Amino acid sequence: MSTPFPFTAVVGQDDLRLALLLNAVSPAVGGVLVRGEKGTAKSTAVRALSALMPEVDVVSGCRFSCDPDSPDPGCPDGPHEPGAFASRPARMVELPVGASEDRLVGALDIERALAEGVKAFEPGLLADAHRGILYVDEVNLLHDHLVDLLLDAAAMGASYVEREGVSVRHAARFLLVGTMNPEEGELRPQLLDRFGLTVEVAASREPDQRVEVVRRRLAHDDDPAGFAVRWADEEAAVRARIVAARELLPSVRLGDGALRQIAATCAAFEVDGMRADIVMARTATALAAWAGRTEVLAEDVRQAALLALPHRRRRNPFDAPGLDEDKLDETLEEFGGQDGDGPDGDDDPGPGPGGGPGGQPEPDDAPRGDGDAAARPEAGEDGEPQPSGGAGEQSPARAAEPFRTKVLSVPGLGEGAAGRRSRARAEHGRTIGARRPRGALTKLHLAATVQAAAPHQRARGRSGPGLVVRRDDLRQATREGREGNLVLFVVDASGSMAARQRMGAVKGAVLSLLLDAYQRRDKVGLVTFRGSAADVALPPTSSVDAAAVRLESLPTGGRTPLAAGLLKAHEVLRVERLRDPARRALVVVVTDGRATGGPEPVALAGRAARLFAAEGTASVVVDCESGPVRLGLAGQLAGELGGTAVTLDELRADSIAGLVKDVQDSRRAA
Repeated sequence: MSTPFPFTAVVGQDDLRLALLLNAVSPAVGGVLVRGEKGTAKSTAVRALSALMPEVDVVSGCRFSCDPDSPDPGCPDGPHEPGAFASRPARMVELPVGASEDRLVGALDIERALAEGVKAFEPGLLADAHRGILYVDEVNLLHDHLVDLLLDAAAMGASYVEREGVSVRHAARFLLVGTMNPEEGELRPQLLDRFGLTVEVAASREPDQRVEVVRRRLAHDDDPAGFAVRWADEEAAVRARIVAARELLPSVRLGDGALRQIAATCAAFEVDGMRADIVMARTATALAAWAGRTEVLAEDVRQAALLALPHRRRRNPFDAPGLDEDKLDETLEEFGGQDGDGPDGDDDPGPGPGGGPGGQPEPDDAPRGDGDAAARPEAGEDGEPQPSGGAGEQSPARAAEPFRTKVLSVPGLGEGAAGRRSRARAEHGRTIGARRPRGALTKLHLAATVQAAAPHQRARGRSGPGLVVRRDDLRQATREGREGNLVLFVVDASGSMAARQRMGAVKGAVLSLLLDAYQRRDKVGLVTFRGSAADVALPPTSSVDAAAVRLESLPTGGRTPLAAGLLKAHEVLRVERLRDPARRALVVVVTDGRATGGPEPVALAGRAARLFAAEGTASVVVDCESGPVRLGLAGQLAGELGGTAVTLDELRADSIAGLVKDVQDSRRAA
């Protein structure tokens, strides 16, 4: 086994190390989500923590790591006889992004359960992680249903496996740690809330600190064992401090003053629900124990807020996580004692009305997309530059307020990654049929299995009430669920789109579709065209907030090279099909349909559009044409693409024309 990098040798990253240590002291805090760019020691610190965890006593031979002092009465390996136990290091179990549900929660032997009535259960990773650490790298890329199972087990302290009337339950209490790179996509706000603490990490910009990081990394790689020996004393000291803090934790007093500060802080920052209050209370208590105190002070409450609240303030994926520290200090001072020193004293003047200065959050977490709209000179309808515009380019327009959009989906039945947009064959969803299993059986179709086994009972010598079932009788349930798609936006940024300040409404519509893509777990890409060429503003990614940032700064002006935009989008899709052939695409062209510049621009655009129709790519044209006279060019483009056209007004889910319907494939049989 390789020697891990010592926890105490990690340079900087104070918040990350503190959050991990607090969870080691008190697993009830609820785990840590570590957000940050690649190469910032996220995984290194998490893996190093396992070496600091105190050893655990387990019942000998128990696959579920029961505590010999208080064994789980419902343990599948129980009941346990007292006395027999062994000590071992706390485990750190890693959950791969591509893990199956059976690998996470465990699997039942369905064949033995049906034929013999025996609960033959193979434990999963949740059982392995009991009383240890469960580490999920790139947790934002984990399938939603696995995240739900994982967080439910973490919240309840138990895992439940239910299959066709057969039920198994076992204890699953662990320190949950997830790491993620926000550039690759965000977790849903309701899932963010299930992590107790969140830490933002970034590489240091100080040359001396970066030099020390490299020096230690190279020294460890050259001689891991020798490097670990040099840090052994520091590691032993931290390990002993964790043990002491655990023993002190039950004696720590959380007074009424500190509780008032916690409640006032959560109210002032308008976090949803009560989980934040509970997590802050547990974190502040753990901080006091870590400091060797039996009393929670205002400084503990402040640090707890910085760790527990930033990720709970996000209302949508375009809100930047963070906390206004000036407002936090004002709230703590208002609801604490003099200078924040005695939150537990009886002479606390008590809270004033309103719960904080003004009772409203600062506007620093407003949705992105404000742009600089101080100057938006107009361009002519033909896209020619105006004197004040500078070579035909205009300042980025401010996006209009986003709205809930109608549902756009890809026709047919796909087999792509789990999501919430289009119909697909999936592991979860409604049962639509049965088939012979390919490999391990995961979802039993009971009726089809019984039907396959029934004709052979006499030949198999059945003599009792039980059904004689063999392997080739088993049938796998086929289910229909939803998949995520690649939503590729092709946005017209020419001068004709900027005329009459239409670009603000266009950006608002694209922002609304991006929000919809986030909620439906899609990948997104952004192609823009203006002047004489098209650009890939954002290659396909799971980070819709990155797309929103690119959209915010999108300049406009110049002619309308529609054909170039369509051809660039076609090339992006071609490359993406090679990378992920199962993920189907939905192309959303946002334009007024005009095509200018170069020889025969309209005919060239038509030929480019027919490439999509020939390949059966689902598409929709968002018609941005406005004014009393409409040329209907966007509708003609939709016909060439083999898709449909909707106006900006029809795109709204609450409009009369915005009834939910799939993108129609003109080549599909009636």
